[in-house]
Amino acid sequence: MPAPGSLPPVADALDGRHVFVTGATGFLGTALVERLLRSVPGCRVTVLVRPTRRLGAEARAQREIIRNDCFDRLRAELGDGFNAVVTERLAAVGGDIGTDGLDLDADGQAALADADVVVHSAATVAFDAPLDTAVEVNLLGPARVADAIAQVADRRRLSHPDRPPTHLVSVSTAYVAGTHQGEATETLFDEARRSGARARTHTTVTTEVDLDAEIESSRRLRADLESESRRPARLSEFTKAARAELGAAGTHLLAERAERLRGDWVHRRLVEAGSARAQALGWPDAYAFTKALGERALVSRYGASVPMTVVRPSIIESALAEPRPGWIRGFRMAEPIIVSYARGLLKDFPGIPEGIVDVIPVDLVVAALVVVAAAGPDPAGPRAVHVASGVRNPLRYGELQSLVQQWFTEHPLYDADGQPIVVSDWSFPGHGRVQRQLERATKVLKLLERVLGALPVRGKQAEMAAGIEERRDRAERALSYVELYGAYTETEARFRVDRLLELQTRMTPEDRSAFCFDPAVVDWERYVFDIHLPSVVTHARVRSTPGRSTMAGRAERARLAILSPDRHLAAFDLENTLVASNVVESYTWLATRHLAAGDRAVLAAKILRQAPALLAMDRRDRGDFLRTFYRRYEDAPAGLIRADSMELFHHLLLAKSFPAGFARIRAHRALGHRTVLITGALDFVVDPLRPLFDEVVCASLGEDAEGRFTGRLEHLPPTGEARALALAEYAAAEGLDLGESVAYADSASDLPLLECVGFPVAVNPESKLAALARRRGWHVEQWDKAGGGARPPLPMGPLDRHVSRWWARIDGVLDDLAAGGTAPAVRQRA
Repeated sequence: MPAPGSLPPVADALDGRHVFVTGATGFLGTALVERLLRSVPGCRVTVLVRPTRRLGAEARAQREIIRNDCFDRLRAELGDGFNAVVTERLAAVGGDIGTDGLDLDADGQAALADADVVVHSAATVAFDAPLDTAVEVNLLGPARVADAIAQVADRRRLSHPDRPPTHLVSVSTAYVAGTHQGEATETLFDEARRSGARARTHTTVTTEVDLDAEIESSRRLRADLESESRRPARLSEFTKAARAELGAAGTHLLAERAERLRGDWVHRRLVEAGSARAQALGWPDAYAFTKALGERALVSRYGASVPMTVVRPSIIESALAEPRPGWIRGFRMAEPIIVSYARGLLKDFPGIPEGIVDVIPVDLVVAALVVVAAAGPDPAGPRAVHVASGVRNPLRYGELQSLVQQWFTEHPLYDADGQPIVVSDWSFPGHGRVQRQLERATKVLKLLERVLGALPVRGKQAEMAAGIEERRDRAERALSYVELYGAYTETEARFRVDRLLELQTRMTPEDRSAFCFDPAVVDWERYVFDIHLPSVVTHARVRSTPGRSTMAGRAERARLAILSPDRHLAAFDLENTLVASNVVESYTWLATRHLAAGDRAVLAAKILRQAPALLAMDRRDRGDFLRTFYRRYEDAPAGLIRADSMELFHHLLLAKSFPAGFARIRAHRALGHRTVLITGALDFVVDPLRPLFDEVVCASLGEDAEGRFTGRLEHLPPTGEARALALAEYAAAEGLDLGESVAYADSASDLPLLECVGFPVAVNPESKLAALARRRGWHVEQWDKAGGGARPPLPMGPLDRHVSRWWARIDGVLDDLAAGGTAPAVRQRA
């Protein structure tokens, strides 16, 4: 029998008991559920899981908890009996801690009433969470769980009169101490307040805060920002930014992007508000701030009615031993910094070399939670228990950086060319210095990105613009790491673990070994070198072997997928996708074909001068540009134009074609794929290409009784969303699946076409599309122009001395365009 004051064995204390867990789909919660099922065979576990639109609570529990590799050890130990044990001992109920009453149905309420222990580990753990989200989950969440327990307390007493009240174990964080200096004791806010001024030098932040006012303010702030974001001036800003990013992508895509930018704006302002409010009151960020207020709300409102223990881990990282060394789920605080450093993206980071990085392996935290649950609540009232290493077994920041640098020097990551990445020495500069350097770099890169994005570049030149954007993303990511985590590398708080160690002395020797939570057992050099960093590299899926990969690269894998027999159809744009030409060049070629010799170069030169104005019109609205420009064909002899179109094709379009594009069309046809050409060009321009395609969607002009073009479109040019709709209609009529189809295009204006298929390909993309393709992981191909002799500097057709009255009108119309005339004015002139 245990000695007086000692604890019974954990397995005995929890035998036949029911443990209710929130946050089980998270890092800590998953490890806790696994440990209870594996090491406490006599208990039952219920997990609270928020259903989604597609998955109920049980389906989510199976997919996100049981199928996690955390359960590989238990699965191997139980073999064929694994599923039976899980079915018998684990249940899932739907609910949401962000809702009063936890949104429990009858089964959920019954499970909660039956629970002997509730471990509340659900939280918004992001340091940059929006203020209102952090308040709803981290501040109100623990109190909501306690309130739900109180609501079913009478039901529990009636059904289980011989069992004690439910014990709530609420997971908080040691950093509720805020920007504390020196030792922080395991003291709750109410205890500190009762202790007076002397406690203020040894405990958490004791600033008095009106909880109800903070809650109401965060909710009102969301509503205020939502209203502000919908003001006309703001909406204009978002629309302008969307157009700058997507160009003439189409009304619906621009509206969709503008709305997303509006939501992002609200989100950023809520994040900024959370950081500002937290720092004003002495906490580094909204996470620590709302967790601290969550403790206060929980203890002050329910401390007298619900038995409870608050467990405060420090920075939870990969497992020391359980369920296996190095097990981790998701990236924690340190991993993004470590990987960015190893990849050469982060050259320096602020911090105090002598400062303590208070890291604790996840299995030590899980063991502490299990033992706290088995020990039961303190009869004296709510108590806090730290699970931290800084006092018992400190890891210095300078030591950690040295170990990381040494490990990646011995085991470097490799770049795309298979060359080792050399990691740098950190100089441990101040927080402000690093932040200012990154802010300056971000501003310069943004300026370069805007300049390159405004230039009419495409192909490899556009890839340079996409590369600038990638470097800007890296700088912004590094800046966010400094802003989010810099305070944690400069903190001087040391979290005492007196109650944790006192709990250890009361355990049986067997339990001290089986449920070890003593930070002193961690050999930091072995943990970092042999356990944590190898796990981080594996988890990050970064390249850790030298030389060029013998496996097919990403581009080759994409090509194989595109040219798979499983694809259904391939859709192609024409201009700058199959040929390096456009409607203006075709028009100029046809016009100069029949101008007098002296006027040919004059007309071509005028059009060159107009290029910026024409480009601007095209970027504003592709459809309006085409409709306006095609008015130039009014009164043109249709028969003559159609007769010239074959010569146009051979003289201009083939000379400026991309042979790889035509080879790709043939490859798709050879595989049995349908081929579709979707272009804003006129029918007589694309007629020579019809034999290559099963379907051609293009524009066409009306003709009058005399066989002349009217200048009005018989079939509108498919642009923006119209291209996607045309392709969707064709696929539906032919019974084809767009998800198994390919689309080739060069411009951001073709986004609807690219987005509607399963395999989008950006061909010689202009800068906006190049950037979008990089962000979305789309396949990009660079196709070279046809070779063979010098090309004329201007797109002029071979001289034909026949001059018609229509061609004589051209100069006046083009002068209007050159002068920047509006579309209606140019139409009237035409």
